[in-house]
Amino acid sequence: MAIHMRFTEMFGCRHPLQQAGMGGIATPDLAIAMARSGGLGMLSAGPHLPELLDAVPFGAAVGVNLLATGTEDVPALEEAAARSPFVECFWGEPDSKIVEIIHAGGARAGWQVGSAHEARQAEDAGCDLIVAQGMEAGGHVRGTTGLLSLLDEVRATTELPLVAAGGIGTGRAMAAALAAGADAVRIGTRLMAADESPAHPHYIDALIRATADDTVLTTAFGDGWPDAPIAS
Repeated sequence: MAIHMRFTEMFGCRHPLQQAGMGGIATPDLAIAMARSGGLGMLSAGPHLPELLDAVPFGAAVGVNLLATGTEDVPALEEAAARSPFVECFWGEPDSKIVEIIHAGGARAGWQVGSAHEARQAEDAGCDLIVAQGMEAGGHVRGTTGLLSLLDEVRATTELPLVAAGGIGTGRAMAAALAAGADAVRIGTRLMAADESPAHPHYIDALIRATADDTVLTTAFGDGWPDAPIAS
């Protein structure tokens, strides 16, 4: 059964679900599978972005995730905006110039934030939606508070559509996020075990066997991300 929210109206999706733009995992196969399942698939931008975009059927609900540092490559940013319906940035203060380039290419712009202050910056920069990332998220973590508390704070500061990110792996968690004010939820870690995921089978097996107590938040993986916390 479809769930109609502002998010689904924006991207023509049947369900308020967004795949996370996981580096090395957010391939065309996974993104296309997500789109065909009724959600918004995402590609992880990099030097091979043109080839990744070539693999996506025209008109598919597949966006592009960019690190804020990667937006210095304006031609790549322009291409992403011209060939996908949504371009999302992460890890850096929201920048109106970047948002203007995305809009000029015809795409909607989003920013993943970890606080109500950053959410206000994203709205002021002209973003169309905001991804609120709680500290439960996997990978690099911007949030410093729990997701539900963050959603409450962010929803009090903006009327923009919100995507909830962090620790959502069940229908109950999704329902809680939507009830807390989100217009969609973002799923990453769970999708790493999908058939279309390129993750190593040994990693997938360890992931499936893991419990919440096995999660570690560390800054050990700092190559290119100085002092950035990462959940693993």
